[in-house]
Amino acid sequence: MITEVRLRPLRNADFDRVLELERQLFGRGAWTYGMLADELAGLGRWYIVAEPERLDRAGEQPVVGYAGLWFDGDVTQVMTIGVDPAAQRHGVGRQLMTALVERSRKVKAGAVLLEVRVDNAPAIEMYREFGFEVLGVRKRYYQPEDMDAFTMRLDLAVAADDVADAPVDTPDTPDDEAGDAA
Repeated sequence: MITEVRLRPLRNADFDRVLELERQLFGRGAWTYGMLADELAGLGRWYIVAEPERLDRAGEQPVVGYAGLWFDGDVTQVMTIGVDPAAQRHGVGRQLMTALVERSRKVKAGAVLLEVRVDNAPAIEMYREFGFEVLGVRKRYYQPEDMDAFTMRLDLAVAADDVADAPVDTPDTPDDEAGDAA
Protein backbone atom coordinates (compact mmCIF):
# COMPACT_ATOMS: atom_id res chain seq x y z
CA MET A 1 0.00 0.00 0.00
CA ILE A 2 1.19 3.49 -0.84
CA THR A 3 1.27 5.90 2.07
CA GLU A 4 3.27 8.78 0.62
CA VAL A 5 4.23 9.91 -2.84
CA ARG A 6 6.79 12.34 -4.12
CA LEU A 7 5.90 14.62 -7.01
CA ARG A 8 8.46 15.54 -9.63
CA PRO A 9 8.53 16.79 -13.23
CA LEU A 10 7.61 14.23 -15.89
CA ARG A 11 10.71 13.05 -17.79
CA ASN A 12 11.25 11.26 -21.08
CA ALA A 13 12.08 8.11 -19.12
CA ASP A 14 8.51 8.16 -17.74
CA PHE A 15 6.79 7.96 -21.15
CA ASP A 16 6.41 4.18 -21.27
CA ARG A 17 4.90 4.00 -17.78
CA VAL A 18 2.59 6.99 -18.34
CA LEU A 19 1.38 5.49 -21.63
CA GLU A 20 0.84 2.12 -19.90
CA LEU A 21 -1.32 3.86 -17.31
CA GLU A 22 -3.13 5.81 -20.06
CA ARG A 23 -4.12 2.56 -21.77
CA GLN A 24 -5.16 1.00 -18.47
CA LEU A 25 -7.22 4.02 -17.41
CA PHE A 26 -8.63 5.34 -20.69
CA GLY A 27 -8.73 2.34 -23.01
CA ARG A 28 -9.29 3.23 -26.66
CA GLY A 29 -9.24 6.95 -25.80
CA ALA A 30 -5.71 6.79 -24.38
CA TRP A 31 -3.02 9.11 -25.64
CA THR A 32 -0.38 7.64 -27.93
CA TYR A 33 3.35 8.26 -27.70
CA GLY A 34 3.10 10.90 -30.43
CA MET A 35 0.17 12.62 -28.75
CA LEU A 36 2.02 12.75 -25.42
CA ALA A 37 5.21 14.05 -27.03
CA ASP A 38 3.28 16.73 -28.96
CA GLU A 39 1.42 17.75 -25.81
CA LEU A 40 4.59 18.11 -23.76
CA ALA A 41 6.24 20.16 -26.51
CA GLY A 42 3.43 22.73 -26.46
CA LEU A 43 3.94 26.15 -24.93
CA GLY A 44 2.66 26.70 -21.43
CA ARG A 45 2.59 23.01 -20.51
CA TRP A 46 3.51 21.71 -17.05
CA TYR A 47 3.51 17.97 -16.28
CA ILE A 48 4.30 16.05 -13.13
CA VAL A 49 4.36 12.45 -11.95
CA ALA A 50 3.85 10.81 -8.56
CA GLU A 51 6.12 8.05 -7.39
CA PRO A 52 5.86 6.21 -4.09
CA GLU A 53 8.25 6.98 -1.28
CA ARG A 54 8.88 3.53 0.08
CA LEU A 55 11.32 2.90 2.86
CA ASP A 56 11.18 -0.85 2.32
CA ARG A 57 12.61 -0.70 -1.21
CA ALA A 58 15.71 0.86 -2.74
CA GLY A 59 15.98 2.53 -6.10
CA GLU A 60 13.44 4.12 -8.37
CA GLN A 61 9.79 3.26 -7.90
CA PRO A 62 7.25 2.97 -10.72
CA VAL A 63 5.18 6.07 -11.44
CA VAL A 64 1.73 5.70 -9.86
CA GLY A 65 0.16 8.91 -11.13
CA TYR A 66 0.60 11.81 -13.52
CA ALA A 67 -1.04 15.11 -14.29
CA GLY A 68 -0.60 18.09 -16.56
CA LEU A 69 -1.67 21.67 -17.13
CA TRP A 70 -1.79 24.12 -19.98
CA PHE A 71 -1.59 27.84 -19.14
CA ASP A 72 -2.82 30.16 -21.88
CA GLY A 73 -1.93 33.39 -20.08
CA ASP A 74 -5.37 33.73 -18.48
CA VAL A 75 -6.59 30.37 -17.14
CA THR A 76 -5.08 26.93 -16.71
CA GLN A 77 -6.63 23.84 -18.23
CA VAL A 78 -6.12 20.42 -16.65
CA MET A 79 -5.05 18.39 -19.66
CA THR A 80 -4.89 15.04 -17.89
CA ILE A 81 -4.75 13.42 -14.51
CA GLY A 82 -4.43 9.70 -13.94
CA VAL A 83 -3.69 7.37 -11.05
CA ASP A 84 -2.77 3.70 -11.18
CA PRO A 85 -5.89 1.73 -10.12
CA ALA A 86 -3.81 0.01 -7.41
CA ALA A 87 -2.97 3.44 -5.94
CA GLN A 88 -6.43 4.98 -6.18
CA ARG A 89 -8.22 6.02 -2.99
CA HIS A 90 -4.87 6.65 -1.26
CA GLY A 91 -4.67 10.42 -1.84
CA VAL A 92 -2.47 10.37 -4.94
CA GLY A 93 -5.04 12.12 -7.13
CA ARG A 94 -5.62 14.70 -4.42
CA GLN A 95 -1.89 15.43 -4.18
CA LEU A 96 -1.63 15.77 -7.95
CA MET A 97 -4.66 18.10 -8.06
CA THR A 98 -3.27 20.16 -5.19
CA ALA A 99 -0.05 20.63 -7.15
CA LEU A 100 -1.99 21.66 -10.28
CA VAL A 101 -3.99 24.24 -8.34
CA GLU A 102 -0.85 25.55 -6.62
CA ARG A 103 0.89 25.84 -9.98
CA SER A 104 -2.14 27.69 -11.36
CA ARG A 105 -1.89 30.19 -8.53
CA LYS A 106 1.85 30.54 -9.04
CA VAL A 107 1.40 31.53 -12.69
CA LYS A 108 -1.44 33.87 -11.60
CA ALA A 109 -4.19 32.11 -13.52
CA GLY A 110 -7.68 33.42 -12.82
CA ALA A 111 -9.27 29.99 -12.92
CA VAL A 112 -8.67 26.29 -13.52
CA LEU A 113 -10.79 24.48 -16.10
CA LEU A 114 -11.19 20.77 -16.73
CA GLU A 115 -13.37 18.19 -18.41
CA VAL A 116 -14.43 14.98 -16.70
CA ARG A 117 -16.58 12.09 -17.88
CA VAL A 118 -20.10 12.48 -16.56
CA ASP A 119 -19.95 8.90 -15.23
CA ASN A 120 -16.70 9.37 -13.27
CA ALA A 121 -18.28 9.95 -9.85
CA PRO A 122 -15.07 9.64 -7.77
CA ALA A 123 -13.27 12.28 -9.84
CA ILE A 124 -16.28 14.60 -9.86
CA GLU A 125 -16.53 14.29 -6.08
CA MET A 126 -12.84 15.15 -5.66
CA TYR A 127 -13.09 18.15 -7.99
CA ARG A 128 -16.12 19.45 -6.08
CA GLU A 129 -14.17 19.10 -2.82
CA PHE A 130 -11.56 21.41 -4.37
CA GLY A 131 -14.30 23.93 -5.17
CA PHE A 132 -14.85 23.19 -8.86
CA GLU A 133 -18.33 23.91 -10.20
CA VAL A 134 -20.00 22.39 -13.24
CA LEU A 135 -20.33 24.90 -16.10
CA GLY A 136 -22.05 22.63 -18.58
CA VAL A 137 -21.95 19.43 -20.58
CA ARG A 138 -19.85 18.75 -23.68
CA LYS A 139 -21.73 16.14 -25.70
CA ARG A 140 -19.70 13.22 -27.04
CA TYR A 141 -16.47 14.84 -25.81
CA TYR A 142 -14.62 11.60 -25.11
CA GLN A 143 -13.91 9.65 -28.26
CA PRO A 144 -14.08 6.96 -29.47
CA GLU A 145 -16.43 6.07 -26.59
CA ASP A 146 -18.98 8.84 -27.41
CA MET A 147 -19.10 9.85 -23.73
CA ASP A 148 -20.26 13.24 -22.48
CA ALA A 149 -18.09 15.40 -20.24
CA PHE A 150 -18.82 17.96 -17.60
CA THR A 151 -16.85 21.16 -18.02
CA MET A 152 -15.84 22.31 -14.55
CA ARG A 153 -14.26 25.54 -13.30
CA LEU A 154 -12.43 26.58 -10.15
CA ASP A 155 -12.38 30.36 -9.72
CA LEU A 156 -9.01 31.02 -8.08
CA ALA A 157 -10.02 34.50 -6.89
CA VAL A 158 -12.89 32.97 -4.91
CA ALA A 159 -11.05 29.81 -3.83
CA ALA A 160 -7.93 31.54 -2.53
CA ASP A 161 -7.69 29.31 0.54
CA ASP A 162 -10.13 26.54 -0.30
CA VAL A 163 -7.69 23.89 -1.56
CA ALA A 164 -7.36 20.41 -0.19
CA ASP A 165 -5.19 20.13 2.88
CA ALA A 166 -2.72 17.60 1.48
CA PRO A 167 0.81 19.08 1.82
CA VAL A 168 2.75 18.87 -1.37
CA ASP A 169 6.14 19.86 -2.69
CA THR A 170 5.34 21.35 -6.06
CA PRO A 171 8.14 20.57 -8.52
CA ASP A 172 9.23 23.65 -10.44
CA THR A 173 10.03 23.59 -14.10
CA PRO A 174 10.36 26.60 -16.35
CA ASP A 175 7.21 27.42 -18.32
CA ASP A 176 8.89 26.55 -21.59
CA GLU A 177 9.76 22.99 -20.63
CA ALA A 178 7.96 20.05 -19.14
CA GLY A 179 10.68 18.32 -17.18
CA ASP A 180 13.16 17.20 -19.80
CA ALA A 181 10.44 15.79 -22.03
CA ALA A 182 10.87 18.26 -24.88
